[in-house]
Amino acid sequence: MLNYNKDDFHPALSDNRDTWVFDLDNTLYAAECNLFDQVDQKISDFVQNFLGIEREEARKIQKQYLLENGTTLNGLMTHHNVDPEEYLSFVHDIDFSPIERDEKLISAIQELDGRKLVFTNADKPYATNIMKRLGIHDLFEDIFGIVEGDLKPKPDMAVYEKFVKTYDFDPNKAVMFEDMVRNLKPAHQLGMGTVWINTGSVWGEADYDANIVHAETNNLATWLHAYLNR
Repeated sequence: MLNYNKDDFHPALSDNRDTWVFDLDNTLYAAECNLFDQVDQKISDFVQNFLGIEREEARKIQKQYLLENGTTLNGLMTHHNVDPEEYLSFVHDIDFSPIERDEKLISAIQELDGRKLVFTNADKPYATNIMKRLGIHDLFEDIFGIVEGDLKPKPDMAVYEKFVKTYDFDPNKAVMFEDMVRNLKPAHQLGMGTVWINTGSVWGEADYDANIVHAETNNLATWLHAYLNR
């Protein structure tokens, strides 16, 4: 993969891109570490306990809200008036030890020329924990989390517009990396280059549209090194 030529990359990923936007979960770290599986189970626990229902029904509602409302949290807030702080505190109380320092990712992020931002449906404390363990926290300008987005989740266009306005960058000179392809659609509409991190999950592939994906990979660091050495 490191032998790619410049012409192997979509024109939307050309040299004029100067802002690099990264999702967090299953994007900056590999899905294989199963960290998000812990969060996923905690979300199920929360839904089950909050609604007082059986586990199977809780899982069904959890995933229904994810697809229909962007996040399970947004669905719970919309339909059940849940306290977002209570929810975020509960579901992000996990064991972070599966995340290890990633030298390959560190070197790739360091080589990227321009601004680097994290844009996540998680909250900033959770993202900070992960990025520090990866060894990349100090390489990023900022983290734009669910709280900074007024609890509006991707792929709500309003949160993308606020994200762009907050950091005052030209989306036509940005590239976004994301494991849920449906979250790349608003980025593409704004003019960003798009890179889909395909983890093989049903949720990640939901609403797939080849017209909005400029590149696809199953490993962020490997793709970045190929791009930087094209």
